[in-house]
Amino acid sequence: MKITVDIDCTPEEARKFLGLPDVKPLQDALMKELEERMKANLSALDPETMFNTWFPAGVQGLEQMQKMFWNQMSTMAGDDGQAKTTKKDDKT
Repeated sequence: MKITVDIDCTPEEARKFLGLPDVKPLQDALMKELEERMKANLSALDPETMFNTWFPAGVQGLEQMQKMFWNQMSTMAGDDGQAKTTKKDDKT
């Protein structure tokens, strides 16, 4: 036997019926405070400060990272070339 009960009510009505607290005022207060903090932090950052925060070493750090990636890629390409040559030599 299967019984289905459909209840048509709003979330607020269900919350009151189940005795759950209304947290909307708390959420509104927290969101307002969060918004104020975000605005204060964003207004304090100018583009130069943001760049220095995101890239502490500046352009030199980016260049060093690029060189490191190129060295890794060239090393990997060199290893693959040697591995293919070795495989061909072993078959002959």
